[in-house]
Amino acid sequence: QVQPAESGGGVVQAGDSLTLSCSVSGGTFVGDDMVAWYRQAPGKEREVIGTITWDAGSRHYADSMRGRFTIYRNYHENRAWLHMNGLKPEDTGIYYCDVRRDYIVYWGQGTRVTVSS
Repeated sequence: QVQPAESGGGVVQAGDSLTLSCSVSGGTFVGDDMVAWYRQAPGKEREVIGTITWDAGSRHYADSMRGRFTIYRNYHENRAWLHMNGLKPEDTGIYYCDVRRDYIVYWGQGTRVTVSS
């Protein structure tokens, strides 16, 4: 069983930066894993931010997320990260990572980010 675990959420001010972390609780990422970051704003559907492949570190972003969001992974720390710059109140929501392994998608519980104006 793969259990993604997000952390790093909190309350920040507009214009701040924040970095979220994704790990595999009780386990590790493996070569063919893909990590995806999503967010869900209050009253809205979940939307994809981007993905990163674990082995190669190849990244892709949703068009609407380019510029202020950066996804990366640290092989030695066994974590994937979502770095966010210039946060806006509309970035408020729950941020999730999922891990895709062997054609199965495993979801984390999410971490809440609140951006105050």
